[in-house]
Amino acid sequence: MLLTPDSSDLTLVTMPVAEIATDLLLLPVFDGESLDDIPGLDERAGGHISAAMTSGEFQARPFEVYLTPLTGWKSARVGLVGAGQRTEFTTERLRRVATAAALAARQRRVTRIAWLVRGDLPPAAAVQASVEGLGLASFSIDRYKSGERGGPPVAEIIIAMPGVASPDLTPAFERGRVLADSCNVARELCNEPPNVLTPRELGERAAAVGRDAGFTVEILDEKELEQRGMGLLLGVGQGSAQPPRMIVLKHTPKGKAASPHVLGLIGKGVTFDTGGISIKPADGMERMKTDMSGAAAVIGAMRAIALLDAPMQVIGVIPAAENMPGGRAIKPADVLTGAGGKTVEVINTDAEGRLILGDGLWYAKELGATHLVDVATLTGAIVIALGRVASGLFGQPSPWVDTVKRSAEVAGDRCWSMPLYDEYADQLKSEIADMINSGGRPAGACTAAMFLKEFAGGLPWAHIDIAGTAWAEESKPWQPKGPTGVAVRTLAELAFTSQSWNPGPQSGSKQ
Repeated sequence: MLLTPDSSDLTLVTMPVAEIATDLLLLPVFDGESLDDIPGLDERAGGHISAAMTSGEFQARPFEVYLTPLTGWKSARVGLVGAGQRTEFTTERLRRVATAAALAARQRRVTRIAWLVRGDLPPAAAVQASVEGLGLASFSIDRYKSGERGGPPVAEIIIAMPGVASPDLTPAFERGRVLADSCNVARELCNEPPNVLTPRELGERAAAVGRDAGFTVEILDEKELEQRGMGLLLGVGQGSAQPPRMIVLKHTPKGKAASPHVLGLIGKGVTFDTGGISIKPADGMERMKTDMSGAAAVIGAMRAIALLDAPMQVIGVIPAAENMPGGRAIKPADVLTGAGGKTVEVINTDAEGRLILGDGLWYAKELGATHLVDVATLTGAIVIALGRVASGLFGQPSPWVDTVKRSAEVAGDRCWSMPLYDEYADQLKSEIADMINSGGRPAGACTAAMFLKEFAGGLPWAHIDIAGTAWAEESKPWQPKGPTGVAVRTLAELAFTSQSWNPGPQSGSKQ
């Protein structure tokens, strides 16, 4: 069982750049600059750097890479990585440029690299973003290949900040390392085939990550779900030979908790989604193995939260099921009853994620969460609205949604706020139950979020729809085709911001 994916041996140094012994020295380069701040570099490169810049062979466009040998330094070669305009250089640009650099080295099967931190960002922020970016390049999508595979992860990475001495650098370095590895844990889970990663196996993987990272895990089986009346989760899972699970992860900070708030993270864990009786088209159905990306994000975030010892209690709740057709599967027109007593008329069995999240949100409240965030590959409608470059963000009240959005911006996960107008609830009215589970095509992402709002119980709540961002459909210099690990860093960042939260209403008793 894989607890931590392939990762590199990372080291932080402040020695002069000429003294760094490595196979390839990599550094970000900005448009129009001369690299005069690195004395002797062009000379040791035989003048090739200045010649490439003058001729336009290297123009410092974002993610462009230029390599040339070095003599007289302990690095064998130097690689210039385009970073674009210096005035546009942010932590997110740095993170992506660092990933692109490490992936370029990996494609060339370079085993040792050094990354020179440059730019005008605060040193600690620059170190963290660099380590995150370099660490993300360690993920491999081809684990199941028995033949030719891509280049192995770089074995040794040195992060260099010559002459910079600050006590903040080491914590920033460690935080970046943990966040990168935790994102890669989520990506590994998303990449697993559905015959391997069943709801039961997802619970076992979460428990193994918890033992490794130091958070507790409880797994409710189908009998315990029935005892708690979780009819929405049970209904979705009843068509499969693989029984559903409710996976509960808990982090308690060492010593006395510094925050009165309890953060509840709820992740959609549909380990495979056929659509059920409302079956999906065959074309592209294989991608439905990633319908548990929200669950993977919660597991990855809880790993980071525990290892970095966030100063507040955090509860992760993952309703996990397979959505399959079969003689016992739920049918359109069935009525299900959730654990909180709400009844739902099933109009479309392919709108199953909101059903299991309903029981998940309810259970997080029962366990004592005061603030809620759910993450789910919920709707194709959000892909139509935002494409694959941003996740949809919904919630209540506005200050809480703004808090989540700020955490996403810091973490480098793009989110765009979407509306929750009261009129959307009209599309969810049922003649025979409290509501229906699908409001149809118009405003599909908004009505799905409105459905979830009914289970938040008035608590501060945010919903992140990652249907368009959980999987990269095409390769970019900083992101190979495959799972992205979206929302892991956002959820982890949120657990360190509780001092700025407005107090929320208290939920039910803790268990």
